[in-house]
Amino acid sequence: MNLWIWVLVAAGAAYLTKLLGYLVPARVLSNPRMSRVAGTLTIGLLASLTVVNAAASGTAVVLDARVGALVAAALALWLKAPFLVVVIVGALAAAGLRLLGWP
Repeated sequence: MNLWIWVLVAAGAAYLTKLLGYLVPARVLSNPRMSRVAGTLTIGLLASLTVVNAAASGTAVVLDARVGALVAAALALWLKAPFLVVVIVGALAAAGLRLLGWP
């Protein structure tokens, strides 16, 4: 029962946070600095989530086929490949490394 109370509190906090976003004045949101900060935060969050999902298993850092797939996908991105090609290159790299015996 205690868990459900915390779930409801978290849902209420998320709803109130979203509701408070509507109270931000338009002049603040139209500021170029705000757009730059929002873009930078988005890139940083996505990069950190990608690295954690590629190199962590529980609380341990693990170097396995996921890291090789990430490197292959990064190389494809650097070569300006389309997104679908980047995903396929990463998947093929992971499959190939696992086929060669990497965990």
